[in-house]
Amino acid sequence: MSIITAVEQKLTQLKLGRLREVVASAIAQAEAHQLGYGEFLDELLAEELLGRQEHQIQRKLKQAGFPYAATLEQFDWQARPELKRAVMMRYFDSAFVEKAGGLILIGPSGLGKTHLAIAVGTRMAQLGYSVRFLTAQHLANQVLGAPNRAAVSTILQPLIRCQMLILDEFGYLPSDPLFGSVLYELVSSRYGKGATVITSNKSLTTWGEICGGDTALMMAILDRLLHYGEVFYLRGASYRLRGREPVQLVPTGTNGTSGIRPSGSSPALVLGNISAPEGGE
Repeated sequence: MSIITAVEQKLTQLKLGRLREVVASAIAQAEAHQLGYGEFLDELLAEELLGRQEHQIQRKLKQAGFPYAATLEQFDWQARPELKRAVMMRYFDSAFVEKAGGLILIGPSGLGKTHLAIAVGTRMAQLGYSVRFLTAQHLANQVLGAPNRAAVSTILQPLIRCQMLILDEFGYLPSDPLFGSVLYELVSSRYGKGATVITSNKSLTTWGEICGGDTALMMAILDRLLHYGEVFYLRGASYRLRGREPVQLVPTGTNGTSGIRPSGSSPALVLGNISAPEGGE
């Protein structure tokens, strides 16, 4: 058995996976550059630390539960001139988490709100913070489907403890007083302890509907979110519809049907209606 094979086996037993991957090439490089024992050992330990850091980051990204990968570099700032990159960069700094800040992104679908939220969360995970991502609808389904109060607490605890929480699509929710009270518990428990990012397609003035019309409760929630936080409104057309003819919602007709049609088209071209244009199917 060669000395390298023997070393690799021992590294495997010690669970030093990164060292096992690089030890052969490291020995060859050390011999080629005539490194001293101390230099050689330092380089090996540096490799092991790097491997562990990369593994920790991947584990935190997996635990976060992001639906897809998104980074700051991929965001189209030219399409969103209302957002200043220099201003948004403060949310990619560790101070955002350390100060338990808040960030609320509001605007129609397809403007990049979720992309930005994931990018911020990804950056924080890379910096070593614990992050959790979930849609508000998923949280509501869990809470409203919980059989008892103990089950609700079990759902909330990891969301309270994480250093950054991202609630996506806040607005696509049923109006329910129970969810409002649970949301208040979640936000108040995180207040001053962890950063919170929320995306929504609805203006803040309508958020009271989510709490079953209890605007006082929602004001208490917003008071805590905005004490150390800010709101940014995104405007413009959906990036998903770039290069396509604009569409508009069609009001419900006398026959009870409704749908979407391209701007400027005739009523007979309503998408979703069973009626067809004159002279065709």
